Amino acid sequence: MMSSSIDALNAQHTTTPAQDIVNLAIRDIFPERIALVSSFGTESAVLLHMVARADRTTPVLFLDTLKHFDETLAYRDRLVARLRLENVRTVQPAASDIVATDADGMLWSSDPDACCRVRKTRPLEREIMRFRALFTGRKRHHGAARSVLQPFEADGPRIKVNPLVHWDNADVSAYLDRYGLPRHPLADKGYPSVGCAVCTSRVQPGEDFRAGRWRGTGKVECGIHKMLRPD
Repeated sequence: MMSSSIDALNAQHTTTPAQDIVNLAIRDIFPERIALVSSFGTESAVLLHMVARADRTTPVLFLDTLKHFDETLAYRDRLVARLRLENVRTVQPAASDIVATDADGMLWSSDPDACCRVRKTRPLEREIMRFRALFTGRKRHHGAARSVLQPFEADGPRIKVNPLVHWDNADVSAYLDRYGLPRHPLADKGYPSVGCAVCTSRVQPGEDFRAGRWRGTGKVECGIHKMLRPD
C-alpha cells in the first residue's frame, strides 16, 4: 500500500469511530492478513474486545518476554477466556538468543535496548512476517512520538492500524465500564502503563503516564513500534 493510499485512508477516517476502523481493517482492507499485537497491559482490554466483536479468530500476538509480572499473565488468561479469543499466539525469544546474550537474565540492567532487541524485537519480527497489517493500541495522549499518530501508518512493508489514537484515559475507563471488562490488577496500584516487571516502576501523582517505564534511562520505547530492521 503506497503512502498516498495511507494518506487517503487517514483523511477519510480521521473521525471514524474506533470499532468501525477495526471492522473495516479486518473485513475489508486486510482480510485474513492482519493481527493484533497485544501486551495485555492496562489498556489492552479495549482493543481486544473490539477485535473479538469483529472476528474472534483474528490472530492476537502476545509477546512473552519471560520477564512479565505474574499479574499480567493472569490478566491475559482472564481476558482470553472472557472474550473467547480463538487465536492467541504466544511469541517468545529464542532460547539460543537468551543463552548467547542474556544467560544470567540481567541484560535489562546494563543495556535495556539490547534486552528489548533479544526479548521483543527479534521474536516479533519473525512472527509478523506472515501479516500485511498490525493493530496497535497506541494513543496520542501517551505523548512523545505518539502525540502525532494517525489511524493508519506505514511501517516498512506493513501497515499499522491505530484505532484508538484519539482516546484518553477517560475514554478507556468509560469503555471498560460500559462492557464490564476487567481491569489489569496493577492498574489501581500505581502502574498506569505496564511492561516487563524488571523495567516498570510505580508512577507518582502528576507524573507522565509512561514515567514508570525504564525509569532513569532516557528510554521511552521498546522498539517494536519503530521500523523493524534486521540486527
